[in-house]
Amino acid sequence: MDRFYRVEYRERRNYALEREGEWHLLHGSPFGDYTTAESVSADDVRLLAPVLPSKIVAIGLNYRDHAQEMNKPLPTEPLIFLKPSSAVVGPGDAIVIPGGAGRVDHEAELGVVIGRTARHVPAARAHEYLFGLTCVNDVTARRFQSLDVQYTRAKGFDTFAPVGPSVVVGLNGASLAIEGWVNGKRRQTSNTRQLIFSIERLVEFVSGVMTLFPGDVIATGTPSGVGPIVPGDQVVIKVEGIGELANEVVGAGEPVARPAN
Repeated sequence: MDRFYRVEYRERRNYALEREGEWHLLHGSPFGDYTTAESVSADDVRLLAPVLPSKIVAIGLNYRDHAQEMNKPLPTEPLIFLKPSSAVVGPGDAIVIPGGAGRVDHEAELGVVIGRTARHVPAARAHEYLFGLTCVNDVTARRFQSLDVQYTRAKGFDTFAPVGPSVVVGLNGASLAIEGWVNGKRRQTSNTRQLIFSIERLVEFVSGVMTLFPGDVIATGTPSGVGPIVPGDQVVIKVEGIGELANEVVGAGEPVARPAN
């Protein structure tokens, strides 16, 4: 399977392709025409968020166990909300807890990356519009989620959408283990077999509401076990076949080790 990254190499940002353990920079974009360029070592690049989506369309309550732990009935159709592109950060970047946010939680999710412009796509053809899969952490400020009618503030702070480390092409998302870890302790564990609405159904539903563009991400929902994160924590999202998305947590005003993507 091919893995696409965005990287910083010699002070320049570019896409890179990993195939059979070999890394190459790309001329062009994986969402269009590209050719492979010079070979690079994984040790010599800094990983960025693998995509720069115009939006992340997140799905609420899409695991049965998570709906139960939140004391909410199972939805009869997908519940969607948006996370802005300004919330996106990459592997190793800091999650910044804003002042006055109260409890902030991690949410491990499988991300579906769109490969071509999608509008009113039937579920049976959803695979034609998928580029690949990635890891997402749908960071959430619970206080604001309970105070507001909608989730924009709770879900939309800068750094509240870590994505990465890569986009894997050719991986079937129907049966993948998914985990959320904090400080080396596993808090979330499930499998995408437990999704209430499948990836194909989500593409159909979301594209029936809004146009999806190449690089956009559908975050497919989180399983049970969500919990608080605080400054000093290390959060790792693991999805089988994709890898690990690791981010530190800092407080507002603390120095951030790496710039945002």
